[in-house]
Amino acid sequence: MSAPSPALSSGHDAPQESKFHLLVQMAMILAVMTGMEVVLVYLPLAKWIIITGLMTLLVIKFIIGIFLFMHLKWDKLFCTVLFLIGLILAGGTSAALLALFNDHDSVPLTSKDLSAITAVQTVKAV
Repeated sequence: MSAPSPALSSGHDAPQESKFHLLVQMAMILAVMTGMEVVLVYLPLAKWIIITGLMTLLVIKFIIGIFLFMHLKWDKLFCTVLFLIGLILAGGTSAALLALFNDHDSVPLTSKDLSAITAVQTVKAV
């Protein structure tokens, strides 16, 4: 019997090697995008530009993550749709929480505010 040819033995390992290189390249892209996020926070730009840029980079990183690191690129379309629905639900929940608990809600009560509250409670009790 003859020995297996090198072309056949290397052909079996080629998809795994190319997948490995693809994952390493995507990890490098994600690292660069994280660096861009850090730099963006420290730039003297308007707040809405910074938040828009960060949210855009967040969505791109999420899509790269679910497509490659969670192997959705090689799975069925239904799994991708489920993850995108999760992204929409998470974004909606975050937006609702930000709207509910904004800056003026986190201001602590002062003694003046507390005296007004107790005065209202005593009037209601009488």
